Amino acid sequence: MKTVMKPIEVIASFKVDGMSTPLKFRIQEQDSPTIIKVEHVCFRSEDKLAGNKMITFQCQSTINGLLKVFELKFEPSTGKWFLFKI
Repeated sequence: MKTVMKPIEVIASFKVDGMSTPLKFRIQEQDSPTIIKVEHVCFRSEDKLAGNKMITFQCQSTINGLLKVFELKFEPSTGKWFLFKI
């Protein structure tokens, strides 16, 4: 996987205990935005990136007929989401 660390817009569901799950996200491509539906979250982990707490989601989706695995990162302190690896 290639590290890209691009900021993205995410629609996520949150449980009562605060646990989040990404449902779909929009990434700005060169000409127009692309919306990708998250079909499956393989695993979720918590780690630190540059001293900031991050929640990492390894996900998979079918994009253009191919199964793609990617990682999304959520920074709880700022509420920002990133496409980390593709």
